Amino acid sequence: MPSSTPVSATSSSAAPRTAVIGLGAMGLPMARHLAGALPVTVFDISDERRALAVADGASEAATPAEAARDADVVLLAVRDQAQVDSALFGENGVARTVRAGAVVVLTSTVGPDAARATAAALAEHGALLVDAPVSGGPARAGTGDLLIVVGADPAALDLARPVLDRLASTLTVIGGRPGDGQALKAINQLLAGVHIAAAAEAVALARGLDLDPRTVIDSLSQGAAGSFMFADRGPRMAQAYGEDAEAVEVRSRLDIFVKDMGIVTGIAKNAHVPVPLAAAAEQLYLLGERAGLAGRDDSSIVTVLSPADGEDR
Repeated sequence: MPSSTPVSATSSSAAPRTAVIGLGAMGLPMARHLAGALPVTVFDISDERRALAVADGASEAATPAEAARDADVVLLAVRDQAQVDSALFGENGVARTVRAGAVVVLTSTVGPDAARATAAALAEHGALLVDAPVSGGPARAGTGDLLIVVGADPAALDLARPVLDRLASTLTVIGGRPGDGQALKAINQLLAGVHIAAAAEAVALARGLDLDPRTVIDSLSQGAAGSFMFADRGPRMAQAYGEDAEAVEVRSRLDIFVKDMGIVTGIAKNAHVPVPLAAAAEQLYLLGERAGLAGRDDSSIVTVLSPADGEDR
């Protein structure tokens, strides 16, 4: 049965040797937080990112294989399935050194089929997969306040518990097999992606009606029309216009939602479930990517609907 528990109720006192592969927007704060309680070895292609983790108590490795050599738990925090495959099964991948019985925790959003294929491939090396995509953003990753949804065999989950409990304020076990966590995360991303798109439409309409977007956001965030994404992304959408537009902090890249909404619409099609709002949102993110916004914060999608003054409208 699915369950959602406060991590304090299930935390283990064990301190597994942990490897963190990928020190991006989410991986670095997770590695830093883990290093405060567990022995952590990190790998990233960026020397600078590795140095930041080392400054907070982690050890560094030159390859994923080296990082995983003595690890009990390997946490993957990479962008997509191509990077998962490279980190695990590439020339210097985790699979070359991972010991039998070790657990790989997949925190990336890759979709149910990809997670199950990864679990099967790891099983050939004697390793277990815990499908555990995360939500909450970099700030919450750095304080152990993430929402983590899990699909895993109970024995594998038990081995990964000390790591997951350190990172999560809410841990939802949705099923007993890899892929189940990805399915729940896809539903999360459907809602998140649609909410951001709706927020962008609201801000664009406010501008079209010559209303101050900041006032609109402050007012409506307090009522029934508000949402987390409207309150969180709205101020950055308002900042997307004017001299400080280029200074908007990239907290979640727009191309992440290109990927994730593609996963949502793909699995919905396979399940024969219509998702018209998700499909429309996916097209909006694709338009943003085509407009050169892939590496910008996802709040920049508002500029597709309402260009800056002086641009074509």
